[in-house]
Amino acid sequence: MESRGVPWLPAFVVTVLSASGSALAANSNYCNGPLVSVLPPTSFEGSSTSSSSQSSHYAKLNRRDGGGGWTPGHTDTQHWLQVDLRERVEVTSVATQGRYSSSDWVTSYMLLFSDAGRTWKQYRQEDNIGTFYGNTDADSVVHHKLSHPIRTRFLRFVPLDWSPTGWVGLRVEVYGCAYKSDVADFDGRSSLLYRFNQKSMSTVKDVISLKFKSQKPDGVLVHGEGQRGDYITLELHRGTLALHLNLDDAKLHPSSGHTSVMLGSLLDDQHWHSVLIERFNKQINLTVDRLTHHVRTKGADDSLEVDYELSFGGIPLPGKPGTFLRKNFHGCIENLYYNGVNVIDLAKRRKPQIYSGNVTFACSEPQLVSTTFLSSSSSFLKVPVEPLMEGLSVYFQFRTWNHEALLFSATLAQEPERLVLLLINGQLRLTHHQLIFVRQSLSDGQWHSITISLRGLQVSLTLDSEPTSTLELRDSVDPGSSIFFGGCPSTLSSQSCRNPTMAFQGCMRSITINNQPMNLLHVQQGLLGNYSKLQFDICGIRDRCLPNFCEHDSQCSQSWSTFYCDCSGTGYTGATCHNSIFEPSCEAHRQTGSASGYFSIDPDGSGPLKSTLVYCNMTEDKVWTVVKHSSSGAMSVQGSTLQQPHVARFNYSASPEQLRILVGRSEHCQQEVAYRCRKSRLFNTWDGNPLAWWLDRSGEKRTYWGGFLPGVQQCSCSLEENCIDMNYFCNCDADRHSWENDTGLLSYKDHLPLTEIVIGDTNRTGSEAVYTVSSLQCYGDRFLWNSASFYQESSYLHFPTFQAELSADISFYFKTTATSGVFLENLGAKDFIRVELSTPSAVTFIFDVGNGPVVLTVKSPLPLNDKQWHFVRAERTLKEASLQVDRLPLRFMEAPSEGHYRLQLSGQLFIGGTASRQRSFLGCIRALSMNGLTLDLEERAKMTPGVSSGCPGHCSSHNRLCHNWGKCIEKSSGYECDCTHSAYGGPHCKTEVSVSFESGSSVTYTFQEPFSVMRNKSRQSSAIFAQSSKSRESIAFSFLTNQAPAMLLTVSTYHQQYMAVILSLNGSLQIWYQLNREKRPDVFIPHPYGLANGQLHRVQIHREGKDIVVIMKSSAFIGRAGVDEEVLQAGSRGFVGCLSSVQFNHLAPLKAAILNRGSSLISVLGNLVESNCGALADKSSSHSLTDDRGKERLKNAAQTDSAVIGGLVAAVVLVTLCMVAVMTRFLYRHRHERSQQMAPVKEKDQPPLPSRLEHGFHAELDLRTAVAARDSRKEYFI
Repeated sequence: MESRGVPWLPAFVVTVLSASGSALAANSNYCNGPLVSVLPPTSFEGSSTSSSSQSSHYAKLNRRDGGGGWTPGHTDTQHWLQVDLRERVEVTSVATQGRYSSSDWVTSYMLLFSDAGRTWKQYRQEDNIGTFYGNTDADSVVHHKLSHPIRTRFLRFVPLDWSPTGWVGLRVEVYGCAYKSDVADFDGRSSLLYRFNQKSMSTVKDVISLKFKSQKPDGVLVHGEGQRGDYITLELHRGTLALHLNLDDAKLHPSSGHTSVMLGSLLDDQHWHSVLIERFNKQINLTVDRLTHHVRTKGADDSLEVDYELSFGGIPLPGKPGTFLRKNFHGCIENLYYNGVNVIDLAKRRKPQIYSGNVTFACSEPQLVSTTFLSSSSSFLKVPVEPLMEGLSVYFQFRTWNHEALLFSATLAQEPERLVLLLINGQLRLTHHQLIFVRQSLSDGQWHSITISLRGLQVSLTLDSEPTSTLELRDSVDPGSSIFFGGCPSTLSSQSCRNPTMAFQGCMRSITINNQPMNLLHVQQGLLGNYSKLQFDICGIRDRCLPNFCEHDSQCSQSWSTFYCDCSGTGYTGATCHNSIFEPSCEAHRQTGSASGYFSIDPDGSGPLKSTLVYCNMTEDKVWTVVKHSSSGAMSVQGSTLQQPHVARFNYSASPEQLRILVGRSEHCQQEVAYRCRKSRLFNTWDGNPLAWWLDRSGEKRTYWGGFLPGVQQCSCSLEENCIDMNYFCNCDADRHSWENDTGLLSYKDHLPLTEIVIGDTNRTGSEAVYTVSSLQCYGDRFLWNSASFYQESSYLHFPTFQAELSADISFYFKTTATSGVFLENLGAKDFIRVELSTPSAVTFIFDVGNGPVVLTVKSPLPLNDKQWHFVRAERTLKEASLQVDRLPLRFMEAPSEGHYRLQLSGQLFIGGTASRQRSFLGCIRALSMNGLTLDLEERAKMTPGVSSGCPGHCSSHNRLCHNWGKCIEKSSGYECDCTHSAYGGPHCKTEVSVSFESGSSVTYTFQEPFSVMRNKSRQSSAIFAQSSKSRESIAFSFLTNQAPAMLLTVSTYHQQYMAVILSLNGSLQIWYQLNREKRPDVFIPHPYGLANGQLHRVQIHREGKDIVVIMKSSAFIGRAGVDEEVLQAGSRGFVGCLSSVQFNHLAPLKAAILNRGSSLISVLGNLVESNCGALADKSSSHSLTDDRGKERLKNAAQTDSAVIGGLVAAVVLVTLCMVAVMTRFLYRHRHERSQQMAPVKEKDQPPLPSRLEHGFHAELDLRTAVAARDSRKEYFI
């Protein structure tokens, strides 16, 4: 720690150079010397050797003697080549060859490293790539520079694939340099004390750097504290590094100064991890390995005051205040530097300022051997058991992320009886005939210990240090001859072992049977037991949530092979919570058919800003967006001077950045300042200084009070030339005793909104000012129709590089008569992204992140070059990629769990063409949005030859001609509105389509043959937490009734699944979802109050996967699981009243029933009367429900990608009278066999695009009860 009088820079430089000297060398040209060529033969070891001339010591690069390299035996199933570098060195690169002049070489391999030839760790490159590509012939050299150097003694090359015409052959070289370090070993009871030369050290700057490897998940690494209450503690807690800091005096600030930072995961893996702490005043940078977290301390003070000493490895004296960890560190610390001081070096030299308590200076290596179970379907370990008279005892440790697994299965002498230990929903279940249930989540990646004992009539289970659970048996049982860990063989003919759930994926160690430790290395060598899909002497667990790739503050969870994002309460959806569920503007809400009301909008879409609540005022010719602030009433001001002015600040319902984007997106914005005065001037001073002013959104002082263009010291009356005294620019400046008015309309967008107003001339007798600042009001969406026309070959627009490293969403409209053309393209050194019209009826999305091109194509049954507008949305995230064209089925692929994932682009973004100026697009593109940013095509087109701003045609107008999802169709002499997919009718799709239902009447609309959900069964992956992210529907309708209970709408599928919207007995609206036949239905109550009140109510429902968004007007939104009685009751009563404008995805079933009564798809029962009840009610007593926005999560949803409602829908039923027998079961025969639903790319039916729904109140239901297989539905791109 640095004292205040010592310069900061020298200590900092010493620390960085001393702690990172090897790293600096590794990044230079000085750490690239060959390390293998000088090694003796004893440094090489192989898993096996095919012959003495092909033994491991011949595996040096370019060596030709002997057999020209190493080749393992042909019966060797786990081959590896190991190199002992004789001491720990720094490795910066590796190189491989095949066996000299042969057909044997390795095409891909893993690289493992270890300090002692035990407890290996897999080296991973950038993007967590764990595989190195190898050779394509015997003699060429393939060189790999490591993205980050490693310090190790042992390297192991593990071949994964090899020559298709030969066998494994390998020659290697390793490059690097010497590595020196100071190491201290802590046994869990030892510590180092660094004592100061003075009683107390107070610092404002500190740097602490070290490396550690730990045998335990908990332990203190660094601790120091002062008598006034300051402290610093660096500790391991459950394998995560925690830094606790307090800079405040505890007496003056008892609790305000405590700051904690958590970083890292799985740090108890017995491998080295680097730590760097940098503090300057309140700013702290904590770096663990290559992850850095920046934080600012709380409290008032900047300095850290520590008394007497700092301790490393533990706290030597018990009961000291300010400590956070209960255990000392158990492991090794290397290169420990504290403000430039090499603490371990001082301890080794026995310097007096260091006290060494039971610390040794050589790192002891643990003897634990772990094994990794790799497959969720076929991994197992079978070991024999010597029968004992006293029964059976088993002990082992495990760690996993998976929630479902078979951990242990023991055959009993009384076959087919078994003793089985399962992991179900992350909790332990030990079963024989009865059940021991341990309520604890064990799928947390931590090591857990299990002890099972079978003695006579009693079976006991002990988990970690918890109390033992006991199961009493009815009959005495004896153990059989074998035990299975992790799974069972799939080829086992008897019933002695079965996989009732997934096989175990994770790590096990310390397996002990009847008090005898099991030698896992003997199992690997084939000397003991049997196994499948295991990896020995390594624990391959990874934390896939570090770093967290879930966007917008969503929660990350994981299985062994992938991660999942919980978007609940975020306002976003998708596999990584990338897409906003909200419309970008009020103008977009009008296009969905919404009336005036409060709506959440997200102007930057998938960008970083959250949504904001605004009022959308839908007038006949304009849509106004109204943003309110905190001071809406009139404010009277008296007694203010320039020295003590009246100051009022305005806090808006949106953040400053949200306001900036909203204003920039709008065509026009305005804000009225109503200002009345008497004897209160604005500008009339002898020195010209203003007496009143306001601050714009940037905090800049403004002195104009009206108009579009900003002026200097002027009011509206001067612009209109009607001031009461033309000698002044403002009415108030006439300084009269009468009330005057200087109300003005501010409309210069770059200055809006007004954030503060200052008034300084109301202190004279009779002086007073009264002002009112209106809400910010904007209209128009200048990006919604922002377009450009490409009319020359090789013409294009170019923009800066598209920043889309981890996720990309692209949406736009186009119209053309051309047969093909590239909409957009961006290239990198190797990666690229492109969207194009590949044929007259197909759009293709293609990109490459380093794993090879990924191609998604949507083919239309009708030509797309029909000179009509078509919508395209392409998306790529770490989890999946998708392509949507109009309302055609969505095409999507799931990303591989391993492989490159960063899209690295470097060139310019080309719109309407390519860098090669070939295959240019001819036609119009509009509303091009990329990652939430809409490109200004019109502005760029003004300066580009071959491209013009705007797009000709009636359907390119800013004034929307067709409403409520009606499609504008260009005609030679005008246009017409196609209302086929709209629930409305009339020439502009604005006429309500309503039906009055009488008792006994109903409408049933049966879908045509649905699109099949295509799957790929060639690749398997974990189904844990698999989300049905592509199953979705959007529903909207209005209703009017005085009857409750009532059935409003039901949707049923061939899979005996259903969705129902009902009014319950008390008139509350309820939405029922039965998506998993094995579980109870989910029930959502967005409006708990009576709606059977004779008023017209509008309801909008949007479901995507397990997320449901409902637009309602209420303050409560409830989700619960229930049974079907209420649905049956509502169905039995039917519905009497008015239903209007019913929309289901892209279908309008109620309108279809009226217009196509003879259709075989439509069944009408009872008396059905078309009416205008919806329109009449809307004019007289309409009750808008768009104030309430709720979002819920389906709790018991089947986790499958079948198009539950959207793709495999059987019928939409508008029910008035439904027989109880019909409502009891929705039983339909599944028309398609599972094998007919396999294809390389998945398809889904989609709701109208680009619609998103409202959101407001968020409540979360636990999804983890839902478990289903998705393996066969996975699609990978490679």
